[in-house]
Amino acid sequence: MFEAHRHLDPVVLPDGTQLTAASFDPLVPYSRARDPDYGLYLDPRWQPPWDHGYIDWPDFGVPANTEAAVEALKTVLERARSGQNIEVGCLGGHGRTGTALACLAVLAGHPALDAVAWARSSYCREAVETPEQEAFVATLLNF
Repeated sequence: MFEAHRHLDPVVLPDGTQLTAASFDPLVPYSRARDPDYGLYLDPRWQPPWDHGYIDWPDFGVPANTEAAVEALKTVLERARSGQNIEVGCLGGHGRTGTALACLAVLAGHPALDAVAWARSSYCREAVETPEQEAFVATLLNF
């Protein structure tokens, strides 16, 4: 059963890389103890004052441009590995954010077929919302 909640959570990828997963809070969308060095956002409502990128990724779907999405995720992973404070977020912080985190886990060396389970156990049990998103993660390395 779906339970509404907000995310601004630290996440440690399987290789030890750290980043933050966020949901959009319309009341205080950009209130942070420390602004990220860079954010990658998966919903057009995000317009933060810090350096950021955007992936065209429909709610409950997968990215419109798979190659661009994978490149953006690889760049975020590299930036996080270099010690930058990185944030990834969509609107609710579950489907797209959870899928992006599962993809980042795969790019960090985690087995693709276990990455959705990893995202649900390491981040949020509601991560990755649709079979299409699960299939996207499972086939990520084919792109």
